[in-house]
Amino acid sequence: MRLTPLLLAAALAAPAAYATPVTYAIDPSHTFVTFEALHFGTSTNRGRFDKKQGSVVLDRVAKTGKVELTIETASVNTGVGPFDKHLIGPDFFETEIFPTATFVGDKFSFSGDKVTAVAGTLTLLGKSQPVTLKAVNYNCYDHPLLKREVCGGDFEGELKRSDFGIDYGLPFVADRVRIRVQVEGIREP
Repeated sequence: MRLTPLLLAAALAAPAAYATPVTYAIDPSHTFVTFEALHFGTSTNRGRFDKKQGSVVLDRVAKTGKVELTIETASVNTGVGPFDKHLIGPDFFETEIFPTATFVGDKFSFSGDKVTAVAGTLTLLGKSQPVTLKAVNYNCYDHPLLKREVCGGDFEGELKRSDFGIDYGLPFVADRVRIRVQVEGIREP
């Protein structure tokens, strides 16, 4: 059988058309989950969670994906010890009862092969609410040391903390909380 140029082009393109989902392990050393809330209308309180883990499954051809991120809420870090202690207590995160928060995103938006947003569900204090994280930037690259692909970006979203039952200090401490997620995932072999 002789391969014509058209048949040869179709044969070479076939693997790309049947791409399979790729799994990336979230790199905790390049992933940060931070939050910001206005304090008495004057300044912004900021903090981050130091312990997190998860994975991302991405299919660029099908334009689908799933992210699972688990955050240890007791790892909250504002840089102010007494404030951190207050945040892990019953007025805010109740970490003895609810040691983790989870985000499961399963609705990915793309522009070309780049992720532009991830919508899903945030579970905090046993309550689940929809949250959308929009990409401020997103990129994939071949890591020169790991010899594997790394994908990631900066994502932002908002939530109302009262939707999760966190109403301490309202209305003086804002109900709207901005979430920023800097994330990088390393392709699994």
